[in-house]
Amino acid sequence: MATLAPRPRLLLPLRRPRARAAAPCARRGLVPPQAARPRRVFLGLGATVVDQVARMASGGTSSRSFVAGARPRQGVSPVEQILKNVEWPDEFPFKPEDFSRFDESSDTLFYSVPRFVTHIDDQAIRALTEYYSEVLPPSNTPGVAILDMCSSWVSHYPPGYKQEKIVGMGMNEDELRKNSVLTDYVVQDLNVNSKLPFEDNTFDVITNVVSVDYLTKPIDVFKEMRRILKPAGLAIMSFSNRCFWTKAISIWTSTGDADHAWIVGAYFHYAGGFEPPQAVDISPNPGRSDPMYVVYSRKKIG
Repeated sequence: MATLAPRPRLLLPLRRPRARAAAPCARRGLVPPQAARPRRVFLGLGATVVDQVARMASGGTSSRSFVAGARPRQGVSPVEQILKNVEWPDEFPFKPEDFSRFDESSDTLFYSVPRFVTHIDDQAIRALTEYYSEVLPPSNTPGVAILDMCSSWVSHYPPGYKQEKIVGMGMNEDELRKNSVLTDYVVQDLNVNSKLPFEDNTFDVITNVVSVDYLTKPIDVFKEMRRILKPAGLAIMSFSNRCFWTKAISIWTSTGDADHAWIVGAYFHYAGGFEPPQAVDISPNPGRSDPMYVVYSRKKIG
């Protein structure tokens, strides 16, 4: 499977940041008690995969203190290394409590008020939009259908991007109605109903921007993604280090960026029917702007 890595890009000049609603995800001491466990316990590993990757990147020395989202001096991103030659445990390594949240109140109520803000900074948005411009089917390709899962008032697709069918699925109708790229939308809480209201083999691409960390039944959702994707269809999960931390799952708020890539990769693996997932670090300005990561996979053919 070809690696969907972005081409080298020029850093764009800084602009005045727009309003953002999401905060840094890690809120140690405020997450549920089980979230305070070491990440190696979460991931079911004798030693955290992140530690191993960071040690290799630093020339063999132990490194547990790299800054989330920042690349080591050698330019090796732990996020990009984390899913290379990974050996998955025989069984799904997470427990039900790993998907608990600090705020277990109704998600429908939480998202009932529209938020016409962005959750990552402008540089991260531009990096994601550029990545999309390189991996999405060309605009106006006949027969192409795209699902923007956990969508909102903006999808961060390239300017003027169009397809015959671009469906947004989200939690707030006012936000979805304002999203000009969508041809249709569905309001649905995936944590209540993970069954996707689409026929088998419907979509060429599924995107999800900074929302995979809110899924409390991720395997159910990823199995549904596999079902509705066309053979060789592409699923792109992008995330940063920002979130509504009270609504993010506990395993997410207690682990780092490379762990997050491993977690999302695990969702693809244990859902079955996907090619080995890959991770890409598209952070535009490590250490000085929001990091941006992508974990993607394709539905197997046959």
